[in-house]
Amino acid sequence: MSFIKFQRTISNNTSCVGVGLHTGVESKITFKPAPDNFGIRFKRMDVEGCPEIRADIDHVVDISRGTTIAENGVKIHTVEHALAACVGIGLDNVLIELTEKEPPVMDGSSIDFVEALLKAGIVKQDTPRNYLVIDESVGYTDSERGVDIHIMPSDQLRITFMIDYKFRTLGTQFTTMDQVEKNFAEEIAPARTFCFLSEVETLKEDGLIKGGNLDNAVVIVDKDIDQTEADNLKSLFGIKQEISLGANGTLNGKELRFENEPVRHKALDLIGDLALLGMPLKGHIIASKSGHAANVELVRRIKNVYEKKILQQKYQKNGSKEFMFDINSILNLLPHRYPFVLVDRIIDMTPGEKLIAFKNVTINEPFFQGHFPNQPVFPGVLVLEAMAQAGAFLTLNSLEDPMKKNMYFSALSDSKFRHPIIPGDQLRLEMTLANFRLGTALLIGKGYVGDKLVAEAKLKATVVDRAGA
Repeated sequence: MSFIKFQRTISNNTSCVGVGLHTGVESKITFKPAPDNFGIRFKRMDVEGCPEIRADIDHVVDISRGTTIAENGVKIHTVEHALAACVGIGLDNVLIELTEKEPPVMDGSSIDFVEALLKAGIVKQDTPRNYLVIDESVGYTDSERGVDIHIMPSDQLRITFMIDYKFRTLGTQFTTMDQVEKNFAEEIAPARTFCFLSEVETLKEDGLIKGGNLDNAVVIVDKDIDQTEADNLKSLFGIKQEISLGANGTLNGKELRFENEPVRHKALDLIGDLALLGMPLKGHIIASKSGHAANVELVRRIKNVYEKKILQQKYQKNGSKEFMFDINSILNLLPHRYPFVLVDRIIDMTPGEKLIAFKNVTINEPFFQGHFPNQPVFPGVLVLEAMAQAGAFLTLNSLEDPMKKNMYFSALSDSKFRHPIIPGDQLRLEMTLANFRLGTALLIGKGYVGDKLVAEAKLKATVVDRAGA
């Protein structure tokens, strides 16, 4: 099975202009090339400072008829169609600039975005692409709503989707897709968003679909209407011609692009929501009647189950079942170098909570030449420095862009050295992030040799911007 081996971006800027589906704002979206490991980020050009928001599950704030992300009070509505266009054709790194708070809906699908991106050209980058390989099934079920969505092991991303609305005009629909990045542009991207006739007035009353019309959405007829309702619909959508209930089950007989276009659009939304994981998947998703709420919940659960694996792949090319990070991975994040790197291996970490690391103490350490040379003892101050370095790795990995930050040791309390540490010992460092607020971390560190507690301390440290980042 072929798959994309290296990260990809686009060659040139490309833009689309239109109206936002739910907010009704006139909006211009511009896709721009981005460097390796940048990911997909949105940038609000209409907000002071032009803040960027990473397309990440932790930034999701609303899932009512679309996926909204936000950071520091700045929101971007209905991101799923733009995200689906990017990841659907296999892009990893893209900056998406917006002149408003919502991307344009275009024709209700992702096809305009896809065509613009393909025209801009796709570029292979230097960094290998990290896939999250699903080896343990993860799922979400809402039995009351009949919603069921699971992901299970597969050698590629596969999607199987079923909807059943029990309406004669829609009924049960099914779609399945292999090789998503190869087939997305033709089989999924053109599928337009849809809603039911019975929902339209309620959606309008809820402040949604302000930019919706019959040119950017398919309205499924699920009830009969009288002349008063027909006139109201004309007013809501700004329609001049007469309203009709099409024989094909759509308002005004809107012709479908696929016999099962609605379920294909559901798959499109799912692909866009999956992008919020931040890395491509190898797994088979089976979904029944899933929407944004269930999609987002599945992504949250995948992240929770595979959090350590995702983090390991971020820093370490060759994963190990015996430990999380080797010395090369540690050097990738920490700014220290020989002879002042005092952490050799990290065997376990829960980001934002705790970490277990090892420091191998050998007679070759340069300080042993002058620190009790006739009876070598690992200096207590370096035990504290080892704790600080392990604590820095833990703390920085609770931040969005850890590679752009450093951490400075700022205070120490309750330090105790209970037993000497000598050459040949393996110092196990157990660090807990007790508090992290306003850029200041409180870390509780304990050091062990075997089962013996040899040192402990409370450390405070401040996160600062890394020079040149």
